[in-house]
Amino acid sequence: MRYLVALLAVAGVIVAVLALRIHYSMDAPPCDINAHWDCGIVNHSRYSVMLGIPVATIGIVGYVVIAILALFRRYRLLLVTALAGLAFTLYLTSIEARILQTWCLYCVISQGIMAFIALLSIAVAISSRKTTA
Repeated sequence: MRYLVALLAVAGVIVAVLALRIHYSMDAPPCDINAHWDCGIVNHSRYSVMLGIPVATIGIVGYVVIAILALFRRYRLLLVTALAGLAFTLYLTSIEARILQTWCLYCVISQGIMAFIALLSIAVAISSRKTTA
């Protein structure tokens, strides 16, 4: 299970790198689909940066930490990190839905990956707790 979490985290890094590329690009992004699906609007909005750091960079770091914690079997820390990551992605999703009213395809994929990682982390934490008890 830890390898699956690490693999999902690698997929998350890839998606976050694609979003970061759009953040720094002025070209039309590949996911400029229509008025409601436009990565450029989301990744160039004032919400795409926190404390001077692009949100995609925060995502890259978070996914790398998740992969490391999974591979080193630090399941409690993995669970805390995954739940924090899920909360962060839900916060960003609410900004897309309520404020920007525009969705970024990469962001939605990242949220799905993070949700799956969180579910797996819960399962791993529960099963590792049963094993040690």
